[in-house]
Amino acid sequence: MPNPWEFNEEGPEPDEEQHSLLREGEQKAQRFFSGFIDFAFSGNILEIAFGLILATAFTGLTTSLVSDILLPPLSVILPLRRNMNEKFAVLRPGPNYEEEDGYNTLDQAQNDGAIVLAYGVFLNRIVNFLGIGLALYGLASLYQYLSHDPIIKHTVKCRYCKKRVGSKATRCVNCTSWLDGREERMR
Repeated sequence: MPNPWEFNEEGPEPDEEQHSLLREGEQKAQRFFSGFIDFAFSGNILEIAFGLILATAFTGLTTSLVSDILLPPLSVILPLRRNMNEKFAVLRPGPNYEEEDGYNTLDQAQNDGAIVLAYGVFLNRIVNFLGIGLALYGLASLYQYLSHDPIIKHTVKCRYCKKRVGSKATRCVNCTSWLDGREERMR
């Protein structure tokens, strides 16, 4: 007996039930694909993708600003004798460590197998993080000023549940108490 799902020239003709099942499957596939297209090309997804691309470029720019422009003068002003990235402490020296000379660079210590505390790299990353955060806050403030669209949401603490809610809210979303003092006037 031939397989009823084979649609070839020698096989049996598909009946109405098989046609309806095929149409239904086709419609589901088209709905799925069109839903994916709507999702992939919706405004929010494109805005997120654009924002991520800009954030990556902005992070590289800010990292360069911190590493190449801000930290070298800071190393000159403070008596560091070398760039901030090269500051480290040797916790356990490697096999080729010399007591009188020590290690000149972080790479030299790491290549020798020494265990080092690279606090200069950590301080660089902290300054980098603060620079990115301040720059993004400045961009968000500028955008909010120019477009009147609130990116920065100002919040206050609810006096009953002590959780943060929007500063323009009239009721707390967490405990549903009135924030304008109504409940105290009723007592």
